[in-house]
Amino acid sequence: METMIKKYQQKFKKVKEHTQTWDELQSLLLSHFRNASSIIQRLQLIQDSKKYGSLKSVDGIEAAVLAKQMDSLQNILFSMDKTLEEFRFIVISLEKIAHDGRQLVRGGGSVQPKIGKLQQRIGIKPSLSDCLEGLVQLHDMHQSEYLLKSSVVSALPTITLGPSESDLEALQQLLVDQPNIPKDEVQFIYDVIFAEDIC
Repeated sequence: METMIKKYQQKFKKVKEHTQTWDELQSLLLSHFRNASSIIQRLQLIQDSKKYGSLKSVDGIEAAVLAKQMDSLQNILFSMDKTLEEFRFIVISLEKIAHDGRQLVRGGGSVQPKIGKLQQRIGIKPSLSDCLEGLVQLHDMHQSEYLLKSSVVSALPTITLGPSESDLEALQQLLVDQPNIPKDEVQFIYDVIFAEDIC
C-alpha cells in the first residue's frame, strides 16, 4: 500500500510540473490576447481617413497601415493557436496520467479492486481513492479550462468585424480568471496527497 501511494505521489509531482508550465502558457496567452485586442480596437481608427491628417497626401498610406496591422494580428492569432496547442498537450498528458493511475490500482488487470481497499488509509497518508479522484479531477479541470480558452480564442477573429471594447474586456476577463481551475480546490488535492510531507 505504501509503495502504491509513493507511485501516485510521483504521478502528482509530474502533474505539478505540468501545472507550472500551464501557468507560464497562461501568461503568454494573456499577453497575446492583449496585443490582439489593441490591434482590433485600432482597426476602426485606421480605416478613418480623417485620422491621418497631413499623411493623407501620402499615396496608399491607409491601405499600407491597415495591411501592416492585419499582418501583425494574423501573426498574433497564429501564436495564440500554437499556445493553445501546448495547452492541449498538457491536457492529453494529464489524461494519460489519470489513465495510468487507474491501471496502477488494478495492477494492470481489468478487475476493479474492492472499495474497502481503495478507501483504506495508513495514518495520515492518502487513500488510493484520494489519489485516483485527485488525478481525475485535475485532468477534468484543465480539460474544461482548455475548452473555454479555445472558444475564447476562436471568438476573437469574429470580433474584428465589429469590435466592442466591452466584448474584448469580457473575453479577456474569462482568460484571466481561469474559472474551471479553482486554486483552492487544486491546493486541497495536493495537500491531501502530500499530507505526510506537510506534517
